[in-house]
Order: sequence, then structure tokens, then C-alpha cells
Amino acid sequence: MTLGILALTAAALFTGAAFYISFAEHPARSRLDDRAQLQQWAPAYARGAQMQASLAVIGFVLGLATWWQTRDELWIVGAIVLVANWPYTMLMIMPVNRELKAIPLDDAGEESSALLQRWGRLHARRTMLGAVATLLMFWAAAVPAHAS
Repeated sequence: MTLGILALTAAALFTGAAFYISFAEHPARSRLDDRAQLQQWAPAYARGAQMQASLAVIGFVLGLATWWQTRDELWIVGAIVLVANWPYTMLMIMPVNRELKAIPLDDAGEESSALLQRWGRLHARRTMLGAVATLLMFWAAAVPAHAS
């Protein structure tokens, strides 16, 4: 069960980071002027993406290993939901990221502000995926499949 606790920890860390971004960092950034929003978003996203991508993969591998050991489907479902953040990010968020990165700071304005608001809504969905994965893994850890 040690692998399961580690999987749950990775999922919870992912979710906590995503929650912070969605409910603290991004709303605070949204109060800045257009240029400052864009300027702050670029390095924050680069650092956050590395951390969250790593946590999603680590949580997935550990969840998969726990499922292999226990055969409790909640572990594999939680692992899949957590790693679903990768394709979701590639398909939904990366196009917005590319548009934002292409805007020079001096051209920040209505377009960049609208894109950042869209990015925030898309990121909130990543937060939800993380929360669902965390809850599934917590449920698996709290009520093991072999318990009657």
C-alpha cells in the first residue's frame, strides 16, 4: 500500500498546485494591467507546467503499480484521470499557450487579456481532473478492495 499512498500524495500535490493556480495566482494576475498579466504568465506557466506534468506522470505510474499489486480498479481509474491532464493540456491548453507566447509584451492588450481569461477557465478544468483523481485514489486507499 506504500505505492498507493505515494500515488495519492502525487495526485494531491498536483491538485493542490492546480487549485492554487486556478483560485489564487490566476485571479491575482487578472487584476494586473494587460502587459503585466502577460509578462507574469509566461514564466509562471513554464515553471508550473514542469511541476504539474511531473506530478501527473509520477502519480499515474504509482497508481498503475498500485493497481497491479491490488487489482483495485479505483487505482487505475484514478491514475488514468490524473494522466488525462496530459492530452487535455496538449489539445485544449497548448493552442492558447502558443497564441499567448506569440504576443510581444508591447502588443499586450484586449487579445492577450481575453486569451488569459480563456486559459484560466481551461486550467480550472485541469484542477477538476486532479481533484477527481485524488478522490478516487483516496477512496481506494481508505476502502481497500479486499475489505468486506
